[in-house]
Amino acid sequence: MVAGPGVATHGGIRRARVLGGLVWGVVVAGCAGGAGAGSAAGAPVPTSGTTVVSSAEPAPVRRATAPDAAADLRWADSVLATLSLRDKAAQMVWPWVLGDYTADDDANFRRIQGLVRDQHLGGIIISVGSPTEIAAKLNALQRSSALPLLVGADLETGAAFRARGGYFLPNGIDLGGATSFPYEMGIGATRDTALAYAMGRATALEGRALGIHMAFAPVVDVNNNPKNPVISIRSFGENPQLVASLGAALVRGIQDNGMLATAKHFPGHGDTEQNSHLELARVDASRAHIDSVELVPFRAAVNAGVRGVMTFHGLIPALDTSPLPATLNPRIMTDLLRGDIGFRGLVVTDALDMNGVLGKMSMGEVTQRAVLAGADVLLMPTDNVGAIEAVVDGVRSGRFPESRIDASVRKLLAAKHELGLDRQRLVDVQALRAVVGDSANQAAARLAAERAITLVKDSLGLVPLGRLPRTARVVSITIAPKVDLGAGGAFNGELARAFPALRTLTLSPESLYGAASGAGAGAAVAGGTYVASPQPALFPASVENALRAAQGADVAIVSSYFGASSSTAKLAAPEGMASLIDGLQKGGTKVILATFSNPYIASELPATGAYLVAWGSLPVSQRAAARALLGTAPITGQLPITIPAVAAYGAGLRRDVLPTPPPTASTP
Repeated sequence: MVAGPGVATHGGIRRARVLGGLVWGVVVAGCAGGAGAGSAAGAPVPTSGTTVVSSAEPAPVRRATAPDAAADLRWADSVLATLSLRDKAAQMVWPWVLGDYTADDDANFRRIQGLVRDQHLGGIIISVGSPTEIAAKLNALQRSSALPLLVGADLETGAAFRARGGYFLPNGIDLGGATSFPYEMGIGATRDTALAYAMGRATALEGRALGIHMAFAPVVDVNNNPKNPVISIRSFGENPQLVASLGAALVRGIQDNGMLATAKHFPGHGDTEQNSHLELARVDASRAHIDSVELVPFRAAVNAGVRGVMTFHGLIPALDTSPLPATLNPRIMTDLLRGDIGFRGLVVTDALDMNGVLGKMSMGEVTQRAVLAGADVLLMPTDNVGAIEAVVDGVRSGRFPESRIDASVRKLLAAKHELGLDRQRLVDVQALRAVVGDSANQAAARLAAERAITLVKDSLGLVPLGRLPRTARVVSITIAPKVDLGAGGAFNGELARAFPALRTLTLSPESLYGAASGAGAGAAVAGGTYVASPQPALFPASVENALRAAQGADVAIVSSYFGASSSTAKLAAPEGMASLIDGLQKGGTKVILATFSNPYIASELPATGAYLVAWGSLPVSQRAAARALLGTAPITGQLPITIPAVAAYGAGLRRDVLPTPPPTASTP
């Protein structure tokens, strides 16, 4: 990392301190070597005959002196001795903060600044904003805090998962931001631990430049349920050995480069059909299955030295039959995680404002039960002051001893000292552009996105499209939520280079309303008798318009940007999408289905001439998908999941780059 005036450089966590500039050349050279360049770094994946490979994952470059854990604890103890019980409780409470631009006298900023200053909070979780605004806001909050804040963020695909400039309207101009990698399942499709490490490295260097110290990543849930509405492509895949190997590599990449990593969501959120943001989730697997599948990646992450573990808001009857979600369950978070697995780091609750943990309990009761279960960080309570008071009340009422709070706060303070925050808590906003989104990190992300592209099927031999003449009639139909302003932009831009006459349409499914049973069809009935469709649906008129636009086309590319999210109750294709594909093919148009989010979507749709999975909706994955379809980039990805009734684990067709035609001699 390049350090600006007055900003201290930082090194690795626990295992090593890393000199960033020296390592990067090794990472890029190693990643470029391809999937077969090195020996297997992880266990073979027995269900597919493929192996987790490492394209020369680099060893960290070590400092002359190792981190001094004893010094960290001495500082922590010296500070701990000065704190009141209430101040100790406040160190455990971390509110959510938006990373947007705000004036100094903005009411929302004043509110969070007042919480930090007056309540003596120990940390925050920063959300979306541009890189410079995130850094400036974090600096302002650090200046307001008596003790340095420990800042966490969900950085699942790199720093861009939170630090992007968005899109300028009405032009739809991409304002750039930090480096974005494909989702973890895309890294799973590469089988390459070096790419996972490179992703972690870029995440840490860019995140630390922004003032973020703890990545709530990697997701090490094993996504073995195709109906999972919230994990899906956030996971490396369905095979526990694959997830374990890549997860451990990502942990090393993050922590070798100065940031704390967090494995989530313990003890596993992959085998569920409920979204814990919306309701209490449930995993009904046997104890033997949980031991041999769900816990395998968490054990690997702990063995790799992961410093944080985030909890799962769900029931797991095989581990405990009580009605408490794992987050609030001591048998899971203490007996299993601390006792059986031997984790000694920071336990971070998933957001305490989620329905999966709140249920019918008060915030105070949830807070106290989380402490009893073993939590060190109480993330995003609905009432921050109330959460602090609940911890204090828990001690004073004898529900848990003050020593229990001391143990958590001591770890948090030691981490702050280890990260150097007692000496330098601010970042140099002027130096951001030398680190965040720099060309080396972007090159690694492009390589990962390219290597991730998976051609699941090509029964008609449509790929690569670059064999068609430039005058070919190609139609690109994008199906995306209205809020996904970037959907299709970079993808279509790349396609248009090859096919100047490219015709594009964007369809945005809506909630369609119809009269409830017993109401007059189409009548404006009082009393709210119109009901919405259970899933977003394409307007029939939009489908008809798309079919007219595609008449006579040589190829239609139908791209979906719908998938798992915090608000998804059911993972499914939008209604009407099957009718669109069916109509295109009945009209004689060859169809390529491309998905940038839900890889399982093909199970619900008519078979198409080709099916391609891109593992991410941001421009880096869109361009990689277009280049793969055109034949200007190779296709090498292998499915890290099974797609029911479509393709087996490990499936993936290979395509080489099309040869460049020789230049045409000019006529004298």
